[in-house]
Amino acid sequence: MVNVSALSPLSERVLAVVNRDPMDAPHRRRTDALLAVGVGALATVLALFSDPARTPDALGWVLLMGSVATVAFRRRSPVGALLAMIACALPYHALDNAHGAAIPGSGVILYTVAATGRPLRTLAAGITVVTLMVATVMTQDLHHGLELLRISGWMIAVLFCGIDVRVYRQYVASLKARAAREAEQRVTDERMRIARDLHDLLAHSITLIGVQTSVASHILTVDPDRLDRATIAKALDGIAETCRTARGELRTTLEVLRADGTGGLSDPLPDLAALPGLVEAASAELDLRTEGLAVAPATAAAAYRIVQESLTNAVRHAGPAARVRVSVYGAGETLQVKVVDDGKAPGGTSGSGYGIVGMRERARSVGGLLTAGPRRDGGFEVRAELPLQERKLSA
Repeated sequence: MVNVSALSPLSERVLAVVNRDPMDAPHRRRTDALLAVGVGALATVLALFSDPARTPDALGWVLLMGSVATVAFRRRSPVGALLAMIACALPYHALDNAHGAAIPGSGVILYTVAATGRPLRTLAAGITVVTLMVATVMTQDLHHGLELLRISGWMIAVLFCGIDVRVYRQYVASLKARAAREAEQRVTDERMRIARDLHDLLAHSITLIGVQTSVASHILTVDPDRLDRATIAKALDGIAETCRTARGELRTTLEVLRADGTGGLSDPLPDLAALPGLVEAASAELDLRTEGLAVAPATAAAAYRIVQESLTNAVRHAGPAARVRVSVYGAGETLQVKVVDDGKAPGGTSGSGYGIVGMRERARSVGGLLTAGPRRDGGFEVRAELPLQERKLSA
């Protein structure tokens, strides 16, 4: 493709005209009218000076200008303009007027037909026009018929030029369409990512708030005479901290949705440094061994969200007395993420639902794998293996 940024303003304008569909060009009627005037001036000069012995008479001038006038309607109806041009040009040549004078108008019409129609129609039109004109002139003068046949080579060249321009325009249109599809896909992917982030954020925060509220309610209702103010205060502080964290992440996500295009569609991704606070809020244990690891931002964000969703499921399903342990460490070229609980609540987690599906999608988005399911000795385990440097997996 041409590097548009390296072109001069005039070159950019010419390239824009070539790339543009002639049927969608602005000011088509005015442009075609001015083109018809220019072609008429050229045809007049050729009629007067190219062959003085065959200068057109009054009828010849009418026919010549009639064939030139069809240029003004070439984009409104290319085939109609071609038929009108043939209707004027054939008697013009049959009257043995200056034959070269009609070539410019015929060339413009044939180019328009070639640039706007299918190649088969273009070739049929070109062969028909050249055959009729040459046959008409040969009936008058064999020598001039052969001369017109030689000149008509330029008309054939114009036809192929029009075909090339049409193919080029189709190629440019296909590139633009593909670019538009890719841009739309990027927007869709970003919206899906934001939707997953919102799901993980809200599900995790609401679940923690529900658990902490239940703790405070239990203390207030079971034994109000022996009120444990410290435990209630801790539960309420946990609710406040969860709300502040959720509000901050939600604000960041909404700022992305309001982006005006200057900052792009990317927001600060959560990373491994935020894991301690996340795990502490869920009253879980953390084994984090990532010092010295070069972890891609997308991989770190996927690990964070997988841990967040796993903790949400554990808090929701494993039972109040369950012990949850989170392990994140490097192994070769991968980042290992493991969340294990020993919950024995009735029903437990089944490994189904949108949460597990979302975690698998997150792992796959960076080229990793995730497994989740009940443990043999009770509880539930989520294990993810993520590449340290993001890579896409084929579908």
